[in-house]
Amino acid sequence: MIKEAIEKCELRDGMTISFHHHMRNGDYVLNMVLDEIAKMGIKDLTVNASSVFDVHEPIIGHIKNGVVTGIECNYMGGKVGKAISEGIMDKPVIFRSHGGRASDMEKGTSVIDVAFIAAPTADDMGNCTGKVGKSACGSIGYAFADAMNAKKVVVITDNLVEYPLVDFSIPEVYVDYVVAVDQIGNPAGIVSGTTKITRDPVGLKMASYAAKVIEASGLLKDGFSFQTGAGGASLAAAKFLKDVMLKENIHGSFGLGGITGYLVDMLNEGCFESLMDVQCFDLKAVESIRDNPRHQEISATHYASPDAKSSVVDSLDVVILGATEIDTDFNVNVHTDSSGSIMGGSGGHSDTAAGAKLAMIIAPLSRARLPIVTDHVTCVSTPGSTVDVLVTQKGVAVNPAKPELRQRLVDAGINVKDIEELKALAERISGVPGKPARGTRTVAKVIYRDGTPLDEIKNVPAQE
Repeated sequence: MIKEAIEKCELRDGMTISFHHHMRNGDYVLNMVLDEIAKMGIKDLTVNASSVFDVHEPIIGHIKNGVVTGIECNYMGGKVGKAISEGIMDKPVIFRSHGGRASDMEKGTSVIDVAFIAAPTADDMGNCTGKVGKSACGSIGYAFADAMNAKKVVVITDNLVEYPLVDFSIPEVYVDYVVAVDQIGNPAGIVSGTTKITRDPVGLKMASYAAKVIEASGLLKDGFSFQTGAGGASLAAAKFLKDVMLKENIHGSFGLGGITGYLVDMLNEGCFESLMDVQCFDLKAVESIRDNPRHQEISATHYASPDAKSSVVDSLDVVILGATEIDTDFNVNVHTDSSGSIMGGSGGHSDTAAGAKLAMIIAPLSRARLPIVTDHVTCVSTPGSTVDVLVTQKGVAVNPAKPELRQRLVDAGINVKDIEELKALAERISGVPGKPARGTRTVAKVIYRDGTPLDEIKNVPAQE
């Protein structure tokens, strides 16, 4: 059936195909489609996937055999990233942000010939959703841009229902073909059971600092809006924040982003009026978006496109983000590890940092005995001009461009340090790292959310 859909779409050598990543590490569809394409002898394809996960490791074989010669994405897991970093593909990977990807599709900068949309439930006309079905993933917000802008759209589902599907996300008007398969993904890899708050003392200290920074910023009041990630320290910060909001009877407007069960709890306890959800991270979030009308599915365009007439990130008060490195100019790296090998990507990092009134990085001073704060990050993922605060277990640094914010934090008794002080502390703890070996060949280009080049990632020597 997939073969028939590919034939009907008239896929040819040199075209671009797209996928979404809501199935995460449980996704079967990308590998399934590429295997079929390889059997058909089609070559020289560009894969535009909102993210590439470790489950997509078979794409390495398709690069080596010439089926895939280009990749465009917003995030790339370490297994594929390592192979790309070692130089297996001639063309550089193109990294965008979540908002930038949607924007480039809409502008025609990024042209999709055939979009393959994994849909946990669909009818035979193509109305589809991620909210129900044995492979339910919740929101499919990143797939909207693909459906609306691709020349041909194929919906692939493992739960084909009678027409019409009532509560659909993507409507039939954008869909050319529907394919029913036995399984589009592994539920255990699609979402986790429950995202956990850290119990690590370092993480808890950072989370406490983060909550105090938000409280001192003056933004924590009725109408407050907030986004945080699914990491343990970020969730702990949300817990501290929730305690303050409940104690002070503060009613926020919305929680945003990839939604966790913890934000669902905050919604249900009255901390927020609504959740704006572009991706669900766990089972509680999936259940909530299915059952609660105040938990709203939004597209990547609505979430973060810089070219939309309005996007939600532009109304965001506070975002908590992570980092693999941050430099003394507050530039942040989330693309590479300490060796320079690709193991991540911006996703919505640079989008939310640009939009939020307070963009906060939360990170320990060192990881794996390497300092987090450096003179120059290996790769600029998010420009320092959009980052306001760095929170570590040893203190908080404020971007010099925000003197009023710094004074607010000092007045609140928060342990504020210059970022150079934090760098020196990190080096005292971990030592000054040597520079990793790096080649001269560009293996990836990082494109900022507005379409301008931001940085390039060079190859690393293959590790035996």
